[in-house]
Amino acid sequence: MNQRSLPFNSVVPREMEEPDKFIDLDRLFSVIVRRARLVGAFVVLFLVLGAVYLVFATPFYTSMTQILLDENLSKYAEEQATPQNSQLLDTQMASAVEILKSGELALRVVDKMKLDDNDTVLNPPRSPFGVAKDWLRSVTGVFSFGSDISEEAARNGRRQKAAALIQQGLSVERVTRSSVVSLAYRSSDPQLAAAIVRGYADAYLNDQLNANFDATERASVWLQERLADLRQRSQAASLEVEKYRSENGLTLARGELMSEQQLADLNSQLIIAQADTASASARFKQFQAIVDQGPENAVKNATISAKEGDNSVIRELRTRYLAVSKREQEVSQSFSVDHPQAVSLRREKSDIGRQIFQELQQLTASYRNEYEVARSREASLRENIEGTTGRNSDANLSLVHLRELEQKSAALKTLYETYLNRYEQASQQRSFPIAKARVISTAGVPTSASSPKKTLVLALSAVLGMMAGGAFAAFQEFRERTFRLESDVRSILGHRSFGYVPLIGPRQPTTTDRVRARLMKGKVPLPTTPASVPFERVSRIVLDAPRSSFAETFRNAKLACDRMLHGSGSRVIGIVSAVPDEGKSIIAANFAALLAASGKKTLLIDADIRKPGLSQMVNPPPKTGLVEALIGEASWPAGIKIDQKTKLAIFPVGGEAGAKSEPYDSHELLASPAMAELIDNARKSFDYVIVDLAALAPVVDAKAFSPLADGFIYVAEWGRTPSRLVRDLLNSEPQINGKILGVILNKTDMNELAKYSDFGGAEHYRHRFEKYYVENAETYRRTEAA
Repeated sequence: MNQRSLPFNSVVPREMEEPDKFIDLDRLFSVIVRRARLVGAFVVLFLVLGAVYLVFATPFYTSMTQILLDENLSKYAEEQATPQNSQLLDTQMASAVEILKSGELALRVVDKMKLDDNDTVLNPPRSPFGVAKDWLRSVTGVFSFGSDISEEAARNGRRQKAAALIQQGLSVERVTRSSVVSLAYRSSDPQLAAAIVRGYADAYLNDQLNANFDATERASVWLQERLADLRQRSQAASLEVEKYRSENGLTLARGELMSEQQLADLNSQLIIAQADTASASARFKQFQAIVDQGPENAVKNATISAKEGDNSVIRELRTRYLAVSKREQEVSQSFSVDHPQAVSLRREKSDIGRQIFQELQQLTASYRNEYEVARSREASLRENIEGTTGRNSDANLSLVHLRELEQKSAALKTLYETYLNRYEQASQQRSFPIAKARVISTAGVPTSASSPKKTLVLALSAVLGMMAGGAFAAFQEFRERTFRLESDVRSILGHRSFGYVPLIGPRQPTTTDRVRARLMKGKVPLPTTPASVPFERVSRIVLDAPRSSFAETFRNAKLACDRMLHGSGSRVIGIVSAVPDEGKSIIAANFAALLAASGKKTLLIDADIRKPGLSQMVNPPPKTGLVEALIGEASWPAGIKIDQKTKLAIFPVGGEAGAKSEPYDSHELLASPAMAELIDNARKSFDYVIVDLAALAPVVDAKAFSPLADGFIYVAEWGRTPSRLVRDLLNSEPQINGKILGVILNKTDMNELAKYSDFGGAEHYRHRFEKYYVENAETYRRTEAA
C-alpha cells in the first residue's frame, strides 16, 4: 500500500464562524440579490391578483357633507349664554357623532326616503366571500323549519336591515379640533350616496329642533302642574298665618306687636321717671340739709344755683342781707357797736335772715312734695311694666310659631314666583324654531369612484407581494442547509475543497424551482437522464474544454491526489457521494479522462452495482464486466473497454450477469477476496484506478470497498445535498472520513454562485477569472448545452 500524507482536516483547522453581528450587511445584501427574482415573481403575481381585483371589483362612490355645531345660533333666543370650555366642547362633539351614528336616526332616514324598498340598499354588491357566506346560509336554511311571519314583521325586518346597512356605509368623524362634523356615505350608486347624506343632514337638524321642542314642551307641562300645586299650597300657607295671628291676638302695628310697643313706651317713661325722682330727691336733700343747720347757718349757706328752680326771693333777701351786714360792719368800725344805727342795722339784718329761713323752709316743703310725686309715678310705671311684660312673654311664645308659618308662606311664594318665571321662559323658547347646528358643505353627487383606489390597490399588492416573497425567501434561507461555497466544506466537514464543477445540462427541479415556475406560469424542466447522453461526450467534457473552470477543478483534484498520495505504485481512488443522482459518475469519468490524457495509465471501474450509471453510458452495452469477473464467470481484462481517443480503460459493471445479480449481494462482492485480488492486479497494470462507488447513505457498498481504497473524492451536489447528512455520514464512518482527499461541489450554477458569497470571497470575483478561460469557451458552451 502506498504511503499518503496526513488528511487535510488534521493539517488545516476548521474555519471558525465569526461571532454574530448585530446586522451582517454583506450577508443581507447577498440574500437580497440571490432571492430578488423569487421576490419579483411574488410581486408580479400579487400585481396580477390586484389587477384582477380591480377588474371585477364593484366601484363605490362617497358623498360627504359637513355640519357645524354653533351655539351662537340660539344666543338671541336664550337670555343667558351657556359658558363654553374645551372639555364641554369635546363632550358635545362626541355626543353629536354618536347621535349621527345612532340607529334611531338611521330609521328616520329610512322612513323618510323609503329605503326599505330600495334594492340598491337592501342588496348591495357583495364580495366573493359574502356570496359564499350567503350560499352557505341558504343551504343551512333549507334544513331549518321556521314559522311564517306577517307582512308587518317582514316590513319591519326590511326597515331594520336597511337601517343597519346604511349605518355600515356611513362614516362620521370630527374634523380635527373644530366644531365641525364630517358626514360621508359610501354606495355603489352616486345619486343614492348624495341623497342619503343630505337626508342624514336634514334628519339631524330636524332631530335637533324636535328635541328642543319636545324638551320645552315637557318642561312646560311639568312646570304648569307644579305651578298649580305651588299656588294652592302658597294660598293655604298665607291663610294659616292670618288665622293663627287672629286666634292669638298677635296684632301688629308698624310691623311689631302692640304689647311690644307698649312695653317699649313704658320702659322709656320709667327711665324718665327714674331720672326725675333722682333729681327731686337730690334737691330735697340739699334744702333739707340747709334747713336743718338752723336760721343762722341756713342764711349763711343759702347760696342756691339758678338751676334749682325759681329762687329770686332768696337771692334778693340774701343781697339785702349782705348789704346790711356790710353797712353794719362799717358803722361799727366807724362809730361803735352800740351806735343806734348799728343796732338798727342788726335788727334789720336779723329780720332779713328770718325771712330767708322761712323761704328755705317753704322751698324744702315744695321739693319734698315734688319728690314724693316722682317716686309714686316711678312705682306706678314699674307695676305697669311688670304686667305688660307677662302678657308679652305669652305673645312671644306664640310669635315663634307665627314666624315659622310666615317663613313657610314666604318660601312657597318665592318658589311659586320662580317656577312662574321659568314657565314663562319655556313658553317663549318653545316659539323659537332654532337649531344649534347648520350645514356648511352641501353633499354633491360624486363623479369618480372613491374605491377601489387603483393606485393604492396596486401599491398595496406590490407591498404584499414583496412581503410574501420576502417571507418565502426568508423561509428558503432558513431552510438552506446545503453546500454553496468552498468555505462551507471547510467549516462543516473540515476537508479540502477541490472546487466547483459547473452544471452540465438541465438540473432536476427543486421545490423552489417548482414554486417559481408556478408563479411565472412556466413549465418545470424535466431532468436529463444519463442514459440519454453518450458516454464519449460526457467523459470528454474536461478534454473538450481544457481551459475552463470545469477542467481546472479536476486538475486541482489531481494535484491534491499526487501530493497526498505521494510515493511509487498505483493509486486507488474511490468516487463517493451521500445520495444518488449527485453526478459522481460524470465526475469519475471526467477525472479518469483527465488522468488518462495526462499520460497516466488509468482504469475507470464502475463499482456501483445496484445503479450502474457509467455502464449504461457505454455504447455498445458490454457483455461482461465487474460482476462476471468477481463471480468467476470471466477474467477481469476481458470486460475492459478502451477509449481510443484518451486511451482510458473502462471496466463496466457487466452484462447479463450483472443485471441478474441481486442488490443485497453487491456489498459482499465488493468486500470479497476476488475484489481485493482484482484491485491488486489493477495496481500492477495501471497508475490510477478510479472506482465509481454507490452512494453512502442508502447502501453499504462504499463502506465494504473502503479498505481497498487509498483515498476518496467526495462529490456533493451544489445546493441540493444536505450538509448535516454528509457530516453525519462521515462522522459515523471514520475509515472513509480519514481517507477523504477532498470534496467537489458538482452541478454548480455558476451564474448564481456569486450571489451566495460575501464581498471579498473568491466566488464573488469569478467573473474576473474568465480571462484564464477564454480559449475553447465556445466548445465548453456547446458541451454545457448538451
